[in-house]
Amino acid sequence: MSHMAFIFPGQGSQYVGMAQDFYQSDPKARDLFHLAEETTGLPLRRLIFHGPLEELTETVNLQPAVTVVNLCIYQALQQAGIAPWAVCGHSLGEYSALCAAGVLSAADTLAAVRQRGRLMQREAEKYPGAMAAVIGLTPEKLQGLVHPLTKEGPIALANFNTREQTVISGTPELVAKAGNLAKAEGARVVPLKVSGAWHSPLMTGASADFTAFLAQLTFTAPRLPIYLNATAEPETNPELLRQLMSGQLTSPVRWAELILNLKIAGVDTWVEVGPKNVLTGLVRKILPEEPKERFFNVENRETLEKFLAALEK
Repeated sequence: MSHMAFIFPGQGSQYVGMAQDFYQSDPKARDLFHLAEETTGLPLRRLIFHGPLEELTETVNLQPAVTVVNLCIYQALQQAGIAPWAVCGHSLGEYSALCAAGVLSAADTLAAVRQRGRLMQREAEKYPGAMAAVIGLTPEKLQGLVHPLTKEGPIALANFNTREQTVISGTPELVAKAGNLAKAEGARVVPLKVSGAWHSPLMTGASADFTAFLAQLTFTAPRLPIYLNATAEPETNPELLRQLMSGQLTSPVRWAELILNLKIAGVDTWVEVGPKNVLTGLVRKILPEEPKERFFNVENRETLEKFLAALEK
């Protein structure tokens, strides 16, 4: 059983000039960008193609920007006749996966990430937060250090990226405190450049508004397996998918487990559909070293051609 999975990146993979060559060479890509600008009311082409990076990186702009880029690249793969066996996405990237699986229309996907970005920014301005990657401790060990701090305020394990890398999220003071505890245990701690404490209790204020917003959108049963951040399992029930997506703001991203579950299901070809190859790096660390695994990143015409050539071999 040899299967291909498409994995969609989220915040943190952006750069100025993403997907520009698709936009210039493909009328369908232009249609998608026009739809995205109409749906969100944002000058996405200017932000994505010309920046400045600082403005592009504001979560309210970044969420629709990364999503339209992911979808644009996915569309190019579709046009080339490539269909994945399963899809997934990391945090924000999960919305691109929902669209690729036919759960949400492109317009609804873009409307959802526009609203998600708005609400997350709103909460981050009310309750400033921080996130840091802790490298070199198991999740269980880190949980032991963080749990006592939850009595002092909001802090949580946000992303289980690999067995060796877990992201903590919460108030700046508590993230710093947890970071110092982790360093004392020999871990490396890398503060993340984010504008809020994503996937932590600090996002709770966004939940009701986001749930109400998602209630207006049409969720359809997926037409191919989609593995979810919240459960690390494939989900098919549209109503459950809707609930999981509104809960995703405050629940952790179970990435390492999700990737291992895809591997158990027979996936051995991993295609990162979107800017950069952050997720590919994580997947390589999660999977036991196996020569059969194939990794690709498709983010522009050149990498698309390389990928198509490699598949023919």
